[in-house]
This record gives sequence, structure tokens and C-alpha cells, in this order.
Amino acid sequence: MRVRCTVNGEERVADDVWAGESLLSMLRERLGLPGSKNACEQGECGSCTVYLDGLPVCSCLVAAGQVEGRAVVTVEGLADGDRLDRVQQAFLDAGAVQCGFCTPGLVVAVHELLQRETDPTDADVREALAGNLCRCTGYQKILDAVRLAASRSGGGR
Repeated sequence: MRVRCTVNGEERVADDVWAGESLLSMLRERLGLPGSKNACEQGECGSCTVYLDGLPVCSCLVAAGQVEGRAVVTVEGLADGDRLDRVQQAFLDAGAVQCGFCTPGLVVAVHELLQRETDPTDADVREALAGNLCRCTGYQKILDAVRLAASRSGGGR
């Protein structure tokens, strides 16, 4: 089947999408957007989190055909050309990027949190990131990155 949708603000078409294919697979394999990661394929780890019509979803759980005519924003779409989004930059600056596998989902989750809550408490952050697993860290650097991003001016998209 053919799927037409808006991805990162650009109209895109994916051809030869099979009925059981996930949005994650379509993004990575058909549209060349490898940012979202395929870790658990069960919606448990958050590594594949993207925005779908403005709401964060695990793209491994969304059938590609369900995005027909809809808007998707991936971790790549948060940047403005070569200029990283404040959350992406804060993850780099705080050293919150280790192996990088969980990072895309964490960045999208933090981006969404900071759109709703400009000065989140640690409890707010922990709740917002509850669906994202990281095997490399004790999460301290991630919390530092959230605080750093929140302290920087400019809202997310």
C-alpha cells in the first residue's frame, strides 16, 4: 500500500508498505529517518517515541497505514536545520547521551514535557520519563539535561 503523511513538516509518500508494518519501520526503512530506535517492539522502552498529530506515541505500536493524512514529527524534526532543539542541545551539553539508543525517545518525551510544563519538578520529570528505559545511566545526567533545557529560553515546537 501507499501511505501519504506529513513527516517533520514535509509531505512524504511511502510505497510498498505492507499491512502489518509499523510506523517505526516505515520511518526507518522507507523514509530514511533512523533517529527513532527499534529496541523492544512492544511499546515498553520508549526508544521509538515520535509525535503523531502532536501527541507522543510509541511508533512501534502504530500501524503505518494509520498515519495516512496525519502529521508525524520525529527526533530529527525537532532540530531547525543544523540548529539543534534546546532539548537535544541540553542532552549533549549535560552528557546525557551515552550509547544513544534511548536518547531519541527521551528527547521527544522531554520536549513534550517542556511544552506543557516550563519549570517541571523532579517528580514531573520522572513521571514524564516513566515510559522510557535507559540501560546505561542512573538517569542523573538525563535529569540534569532536563533541568538545563528548562532553564534555556525558547519553547519547543
